[in-house]
Amino acid sequence: MFEIIFLIVLCGYFIQSILFLIGAKRKFPVIKDEDLPTATVVVAARNEEKNILRCLESLDELIYPEGKLEILMVDDKSTDRTGEIIDNFIRGKTRFKKIITKEEIGKLRGKTNALANALEVAKGDIILTTDADCAVLPTWVYSTAKYYQPDVAAVNGYTTQETFNGFSGMQSIDFIYLLTVAAGTTNLNIPITCIGNNMSYRRDAYHEVGGYEKLDFSVTEDFVLIRAIHKLKKYKIIFPFNPDGVVTSLPCEDLKELYRQRKRWAVGGLKVPFRGYIIMLWGFLANLGILLTPFFFSPTWLYLVVFKICIDFFSLYLVHRGLRIQQNLKYFLSFEIYYTINVLIIPFIVLLNRKVIWKEREY
Repeated sequence: MFEIIFLIVLCGYFIQSILFLIGAKRKFPVIKDEDLPTATVVVAARNEEKNILRCLESLDELIYPEGKLEILMVDDKSTDRTGEIIDNFIRGKTRFKKIITKEEIGKLRGKTNALANALEVAKGDIILTTDADCAVLPTWVYSTAKYYQPDVAAVNGYTTQETFNGFSGMQSIDFIYLLTVAAGTTNLNIPITCIGNNMSYRRDAYHEVGGYEKLDFSVTEDFVLIRAIHKLKKYKIIFPFNPDGVVTSLPCEDLKELYRQRKRWAVGGLKVPFRGYIIMLWGFLANLGILLTPFFFSPTWLYLVVFKICIDFFSLYLVHRGLRIQQNLKYFLSFEIYYTINVLIIPFIVLLNRKVIWKEREY
């Protein structure tokens, strides 16, 4: 009886995974180079003296038509040397401009407020955002902007992470897994999430929804904005399978930091539409089956467990290979263990406590 239930769950999980892959691999037309829009890159940084130089150096290598790109570095009231490092690096570099967060716009707080400050002065037709702990490829802006057909309002991208052991490797694979779900659902016109360290949108669409100050405050401001643009029902939101637009962030250094990050994502994820909960339910049940193996152990049950693990590996392999980061899959088993535990525990943690600590601020 329980084996039949587990089989049904895994069939649904398999079908769901295939749909994600179909959506993620969808191809989109691109515009001609002469039609590339003006672009503004926005990076909000708070107390990032350890990471900001790596980010600045990668942004300085961006390839884009002369006069069509500006880079806004927002010092969000840092109390360390972040502002000083930015000043020293951008001196004499005309594409860069530093902004210091001075006022709170409406009820906005933290990173969202910093972004809103920058967007008040941004000049680009499209806005691209990444984080201070990220490094971008030289082709990042170009390979993103080329998808801006007249009816496209937002283009999202993949983020991976630097990997050097099982702990960082499982985080990197987790990023790609979650973003494959995001890409698949977005390209099937049912967006449920995105990631703010590799996203872009039309400045006009941002203002059309009223900017961040008119949206509900969230610790996952990126998806709130994308969802608001989607609700306009006027534009396309796409998530191209674009290896030239991959961003690389730094992994959490320890379990405490990882716990706070995943909890923040989970709290923000409470606002996903109902279909998002259905997707999460299938994942929860499939991983619950893994955890129950000692209680219902049998040859058939073991085959089902292997089937579930193969589904995950097959999906991740196709995406990693396409993004040219398949070397990270050597940490797959670390990810699978982490993924099973995370999916089963985080929902209960969020139900008991929704307090979020982010950049030394409590929400």
